[in-house]
Amino acid sequence: MLNENGLTIYTDGAARGNPGRGGYGTILMWKDNKKELSAGYRLTTNNRMELMSVIAGLEALTRKGLDIVIYSDSQYVVKAVKEGWLENWIRTNFKGGKKNIDLWKRFYQLSKEHHIRFHWVKGHAENPYNNRCDELATSAADGQHLLIDQYYEEENRSA
Repeated sequence: MLNENGLTIYTDGAARGNPGRGGYGTILMWKDNKKELSAGYRLTTNNRMELMSVIAGLEALTRKGLDIVIYSDSQYVVKAVKEGWLENWIRTNFKGGKKNIDLWKRFYQLSKEHHIRFHWVKGHAENPYNNRCDELATSAADGQHLLIDQYYEEENRSA
């Protein structure tokens, strides 16, 4: 499904083990233009990669104030935004040991620059864009030259 009035972003994250090697895949679609993004990490989690796929799409944008529809198969990401969990986490400064604070804060700042709506899609189903994002994410996780998820590794080194 395309957002006829703006940008459509499809996202997916993957982890080989949780934690383990991970990756994300993102597709940005604007009218007849399509751009694919992906990257792999040597040690991360599935939820971090689901969220990173959204962040990567938003960070790739060069204009502000866009009407954006984001499709994700991550209940964690979609519900956090649509059901107001993130707003509550921000308001309480992530009280109670919430995870992925670095990425949620990064997403929150980016989200203020656009009008964003989230839609959940069933993963590994009939949606070709979600399936392509899954291919990008898993290929990135299985690839060479993996990036370091600095925050995650430092946070878990001391745990």
